[in-house]
Amino acid sequence: MRKSLRAAAIAASCAVAGAALYGAGAATAGQSTANSTHEPYNIGLLVKDIDTYYGTAADSNGVYQASPDSPYAQDLARIDADARSYIDKAARKAHHRGEKPAVVFDIDDTLLLSLDYEKRYNYTYNPTTWADYVNRADRPAVFGSPELVQYAEKKGVEVFYNSGLSEAQRSAAVENLKKIGADVNLDADHMFLKDKANPPAYLSGCATPGTWTCTTVQYKSGTRKHIEDLGYEIVANFGDQYSDLDGGYADRTYKLPNPTYFVS
Repeated sequence: MRKSLRAAAIAASCAVAGAALYGAGAATAGQSTANSTHEPYNIGLLVKDIDTYYGTAADSNGVYQASPDSPYAQDLARIDADARSYIDKAARKAHHRGEKPAVVFDIDDTLLLSLDYEKRYNYTYNPTTWADYVNRADRPAVFGSPELVQYAEKKGVEVFYNSGLSEAQRSAAVENLKKIGADVNLDADHMFLKDKANPPAYLSGCATPGTWTCTTVQYKSGTRKHIEDLGYEIVANFGDQYSDLDGGYADRTYKLPNPTYFVS
């Protein structure tokens, strides 16, 4: 379930205040949320903190963009450097052992930045406006993400995508990823999206045709298990939510910063 800024203000404020958490690039513990009796963090001040973190500014077309000089970009650069070093070593080790290494990427705010949507709709989520935004297929890249996808491929690592986008949004996701230069393995065998009408058999424990009860963790970890059952060793899993990463089936997880919403 996606929670807006207004529904998860405390969790987001903790994320902004604890930016060092993102820089490590290693496996992270599950996100905790405060259950406090004192007055929560002021939403107006929180929005200002988020704008400062992203270096948010509208471009000539009125589209809100993050600054390449922002703390957000700096945190991403640290994660990227760690991930590249790790992927290089993990790939060489896996190939030496005769294994097939793989990496798994979430899409929303891991590869494609949704900051303009969050700003434009005041950090509130609506499925209709979100679907329209996704289908425009013009989101900018999360800094460094296309290059990291290409780097993994060059190292002989199979690239997979594991996203909460729906099957109906597949064509838009593929088009957008091509636009930013992440044009690697964008076929149905490598890009896993939610198909609630006809869920795959490997999710039968929580989803059957027409009935979907999978949590985000069940869906994403179940998909990673399926990838490993195909004979791959997932050396790294990338996501902007802890629910993208929890549940196992990855040697290492990388939590990218996103203080604008929380997916449980």
